[in-house]
Amino acid sequence: MGLDGARSHDERTTATPRTPMPHPRPPARVPFDLAAWASAPRPEADPGVFRQDHRQLDPERAEAAKVPTWPLLLRAGLNAVVGWLAFVYGTQLALRVIVLTVWVDHPSSTAVTVVGLSVNALVLAVVIKVFGRMGRWPEVWRRYALPLLSRTVTEEVPDTEEEQSEAARQRDPWVVLRRGGAGVAAGRLDGEAVGDVDYVRIRRAWESAQADPAFLPAFVEQVSLRGAAAFAHPSEARELPGRAERHDLLLGQVRLGTAQDVPKNPLTHRSAGFALDPVVLGTSLLAVGPAGTGKTARLARPVAEALCLQALAGTACAVVIGAADADLGPDAWYDVVIAPGDPASRYGLDLYGAAQDPDEAAARLAEALLPDELTARAETARTALQQMVGPFHAAFGRYPGVRELRALLAGEPESLEALVKGLRAAERLGSFERDLEHREHQRGRADDPGALLADRLALLDRPAFEGAFATDGTGRPPFAMRVLDHPLRVRVKLPERSHPEAARMLSRLLVGQFVQAAGSRGDRSLFAGLVVDDASAALDAGIVRGLQRLRGANAGVVLLLRTLVDLPEALRAPLFGAVGCRAAFPGIAPWDGKLFSEAWGTHLVRETAVTLAPDTSGGIVRRAGRLGRKALSGTTAQTESVTTREVERLRWSPSDLAHALPAGHAVVSLTAVSGEQVPPLLVDLRG
Repeated sequence: MGLDGARSHDERTTATPRTPMPHPRPPARVPFDLAAWASAPRPEADPGVFRQDHRQLDPERAEAAKVPTWPLLLRAGLNAVVGWLAFVYGTQLALRVIVLTVWVDHPSSTAVTVVGLSVNALVLAVVIKVFGRMGRWPEVWRRYALPLLSRTVTEEVPDTEEEQSEAARQRDPWVVLRRGGAGVAAGRLDGEAVGDVDYVRIRRAWESAQADPAFLPAFVEQVSLRGAAAFAHPSEARELPGRAERHDLLLGQVRLGTAQDVPKNPLTHRSAGFALDPVVLGTSLLAVGPAGTGKTARLARPVAEALCLQALAGTACAVVIGAADADLGPDAWYDVVIAPGDPASRYGLDLYGAAQDPDEAAARLAEALLPDELTARAETARTALQQMVGPFHAAFGRYPGVRELRALLAGEPESLEALVKGLRAAERLGSFERDLEHREHQRGRADDPGALLADRLALLDRPAFEGAFATDGTGRPPFAMRVLDHPLRVRVKLPERSHPEAARMLSRLLVGQFVQAAGSRGDRSLFAGLVVDDASAALDAGIVRGLQRLRGANAGVVLLLRTLVDLPEALRAPLFGAVGCRAAFPGIAPWDGKLFSEAWGTHLVRETAVTLAPDTSGGIVRRAGRLGRKALSGTTAQTESVTTREVERLRWSPSDLAHALPAGHAVVSLTAVSGEQVPPLLVDLRG
């Protein structure tokens, strides 16, 4: 595993550390109880629910739980009194009917006892069924009697030896190793402090070893030799410094907050922990909200932290793109930190993504170089770039650097002559002669796309970027997106302040390379995750189309936007259709909220209408009484009619999204890779 250069990916950057932005949730780590964590219940739940220690919610219990204590107990008591009277008199009535109808003379004592008990049991069952339902006795039992009884039984009845042994086996995190013949490895792990990252990584290695029995001795040897550090990430890191969020790495979930207990949220999610995982991130997520609403601190950073932890556990690879001052975690979280424009950065960037096909690499670079207002010339620019990149690759066996490509597109005679000589030496001149002739004819014309591309490349041909995009081995080791089949953690710091237009080009280029590389991976066992802190410049029509292909490639993208107005209007609706998860943060503009509202659609709600009309009923006495009441109080007697109907209403209106969302909250809808959907949830992201 390695970068497209001489150094392996586990080398750490020595860039000058920057002061991190303050984070609203400081780390508060407690001693890790591996047995309790591994044996914690994780029931099946809808997407978006944090499943560790989650309790399934019964809709009937949820409705019953809304009844206050005293009204509940009063109703239960009244029904108990009435039920007792009904039982006493109902039993007497039933026995009297039996005596008058089917009773025989001189019955035996046994018959009398059997009939009496049967009548009592039958009447008692009917009374409990009828009055217990009206008095909500089951809710009283669950809410008050059952906890008291459970506490009493736990204190008074100790576990038997067999029960204690079974509980110990259930809490043994390495029971699968012992049963599978790796008891020696399990014994070594019992004596070490094992974290959740170590546990998931070793379990994954064990599952791989189970696929072929020949690997079992190697597994045992590795664990016996290294213990909890066995099968470690190439960086040898086993934890993230400053880890702050709550994760469940067994399921790949990171908890972001709590779904609120409001009528707009479905019952299955109310008051439940809200979490994201590869199952929903595989459909990609779009988050829109103004600066300062928590998109980076409460969404991008936790997701980046989760992907980095999963990479250490050997289940994911992470690429995080944002401005140099964006709070996306410290540099120690990442294996590769790329900072174009920072002389201290140890890694460069491959502008071609290490693509095997020169035409494909040139096409992606051309789309990234052109700004939004010049996308109409993308086809001619793509052809012009291919006519230079292809011959250069054939002549020299590598792609041209920024300065070399700029000179070729500008038509400098020395560069063209060197290219022709290289093609002759490689005996490839005949294959590319027509391309070179076509570029020669285009040179000097007003509509020459080569001149436009050369001007755009000049933004990257700056002294600050010296060695950042080298292709001849003289600069920094370049990172290429083709390594997404390895558990890498990559952070790209864009120079948005010093070189804003260059940062826009690089952002578009990197996102395009990720979509292209993730979709064409041969090994898709790792989840490939991309987080883009500001995606306003990173999207074009090709990338939006590529997002839909990521669902079947075990990859996903998290895109953050301040407003949809930053995107061309033709991209907004296709982008909403391409992503499966959408998040609206407080303070979005009404025109942004309109797109969310339309995407989330309508649902049926029960609407009650009250109509008041003057009371004209009754005879002379009632009318006289109403006249007297009007004379004394000045109000007219009215009748009230109530009409209830089901009508379609927007789940979230643009006005609600723009003005009614509280601070620290967001409305999030989810779609799983399997197609299962979760309607928009109001989520508190503050804890």
